[in-house]
Amino acid sequence: MGSAVMSIRIPQELRREMKKYDINWSEEIREFIRKRIEEEEKKRALQEVIELVESLPGVPEGTAKRLVREDREGH
Repeated sequence: MGSAVMSIRIPQELRREMKKYDINWSEEIREFIRKRIEEEEKKRALQEVIELVESLPGVPEGTAKRLVREDREGH
């Protein structure tokens, strides 16, 4: 698998603070990005399920959103 370089600008003060710690910042950022993508994929899949359920005949509007909300609150 290939890789790509991505650069960001951060304030000098933040960079100085980062240097105080023995942390692999590149790996931290990669892991953050992976987790963030997973979150967005879950949101997208959930939205697709909501739209599918609400498109079914005989299902009252808002049912899917209500069920998702109840499920989240139950966990």
